[in-house]
Amino acid sequence: MKDKELDIENDIIKQYFKILSDEFPEFLYDYINTPEMQRLKGTGCACGTDHTNIFYNKFFYSNYEHSIGVALIVWHFTKNKKQTLAGLFHDIATPAFKHCIDFMNGDSKTQESTEAETENIIRNSKEIMNLLTRDGILLEEVKDYHIYPIADNDTPKLSADRLEYTFTNGIYFKEVWNLEKIKEIYDNIEILKNEEGIEELGFKSQEIAEEFTVCASKLWPLWISKEDKLTMQFYADVLKEMSNKKMICKQDLYKLSELEIIEKIKHCGDKRIEDTFYKFQNATQVYESDEKVQGKYCISVEGKRRYIIPLVKCEDGTKRINEISKTAKENIENFLNFDTKKYLYFDFNF
Repeated sequence: MKDKELDIENDIIKQYFKILSDEFPEFLYDYINTPEMQRLKGTGCACGTDHTNIFYNKFFYSNYEHSIGVALIVWHFTKNKKQTLAGLFHDIATPAFKHCIDFMNGDSKTQESTEAETENIIRNSKEIMNLLTRDGILLEEVKDYHIYPIADNDTPKLSADRLEYTFTNGIYFKEVWNLEKIKEIYDNIEILKNEEGIEELGFKSQEIAEEFTVCASKLWPLWISKEDKLTMQFYADVLKEMSNKKMICKQDLYKLSELEIIEKIKHCGDKRIEDTFYKFQNATQVYESDEKVQGKYCISVEGKRRYIIPLVKCEDGTKRINEISKTAKENIENFLNFDTKKYLYFDFNF
């Protein structure tokens, strides 16, 4: 693998990519090096949590890296260029702070509002369109990864996208496995047919499927935790107010990195915004309540429940892990019963 062509410095991610695919498909390099893909280096998969003391992320993992990871998983299982490119492009419309902008758009529960620009960004890229023409691929064949079930499918099924962010969140967000364990899990996955007769990634053995589910279930509550939801809504409200005051525009979210936007927030000229953002960055605790708390930044918001109930190959066909493993079933049900209190708040106002 030509690591330097990918401009990835993190040795963990380099090793991780080699686990995902022994070979790096040469055709991907030109697509990865387009401006639209390179932009994603400045947008984090952790939805802004990298920039506050509330979280302790091990390292910054970009949407650029996530997109390559998804493409490598799709390639590994399908060896199909069109599906692989659809996987690579699936986050090409992701703005800075990722799903925080869905919160700003009032779409905290499904977190899909920003995907609408995917086709336009690809279509308006001269470089990408020239590459697609060169390779005999139509825009319609790569603009929507939802049409390829190995790349994406509905929760709680297992797809390349869901597998990739679960693996990497289990390294940088909360350590639930190492690269050796990821390889053991990954090598046990193959394409199966689900209950609807549709292809889906699944496991060869119940034991590995159970271990994957138990480890992954340690991540799921974090993605709808009080810390996560409150942080994302705070970014959404700050950026919305700055947008209303003409201090920032929509295009900034697609042209500037998260660090550059944070500098704009910290030096926007509005003392209230600047001071509150300073308190946010230095906060270490968030609170929850059954009642609305006055005089504090206090919100009530739903998050998207992300979880996986993987398929397992059995002698009599395929089954979901919760049908054959009591341990996995309990972990899944514990998550589905998990929730925060109605109101979440910081110990400051905004």
